[in-house]
Amino acid sequence: MIYSPRAWALEQSDRRIVFASGPETTMFAESRPNQVTAHRLPAWKAVLAIGDGHVQLRRAGRLVAAAPGLLVPPQLPHSCAATSPYVALFIDAWQLPPYPEPVRLDSKAVRRLIAALGTADASGPDVGADLRATYTELRALGGPPTALDPRVAHAVHLCTHAEPDAPIAAIGNEVGLSPPRLRALVQRDVGIPLARLRRWARLRTAVADLPDATVAAAAATAGFADQAHLTRTARDFLGRTPASLRHTAAQGMDMDTGT
Repeated sequence: MIYSPRAWALEQSDRRIVFASGPETTMFAESRPNQVTAHRLPAWKAVLAIGDGHVQLRRAGRLVAAAPGLLVPPQLPHSCAATSPYVALFIDAWQLPPYPEPVRLDSKAVRRLIAALGTADASGPDVGADLRATYTELRALGGPPTALDPRVAHAVHLCTHAEPDAPIAAIGNEVGLSPPRLRALVQRDVGIPLARLRRWARLRTAVADLPDATVAAAAATAGFADQAHLTRTARDFLGRTPASLRHTAAQGMDMDTGT
């Protein structure tokens, strides 16, 4: 079993939230239905309904897809709702081949992906979810990604995982590219501005810190200018605010510690 180095689980009344982040996949799961407002995520998102539920995707207020699971391509403006407990998996944009529209996943594919997590039950997965195995299943469903320029591949890894706080100039020097050329190649090969990819990496870091810190502290630790910057990014990328998670996290910790 591959355990995530950044993971937490919180419970409050009938609501359970699980977060885990690994090298290939980030997971967010919730034990009850939920919907999020319009957003545009710079990563792939697979939303899997648990049980007999469905995932619904809307664009400009119009329902355009509904299925047991949906694989949503990066940068697609949409709102989303799950009619049951669900698992959301986030995969870096370059880790799957490009698709112009959402991909519907039938119940068999959804069961395969949830089974790959290894710890799922009727209420969803636990923090011990095998994120690498789930990414392998997603690759089997979606196909292998297009190979990146090696310089771009190394640079985006540094910017989004290994050294997210390193200056662009330093990363460019390491891969032998000027900052303008590096930004241009990332835009060409990945299809997303480098600055937007870095904000997504910071957002993952901030969410990972929410159970143990205020929203303001999580924003500072992750490298955001302030709490408002983090909140705008969360709304833009996820369609929800970190404050809603923080409220549940705080109450969840009170329950866990008996305070």
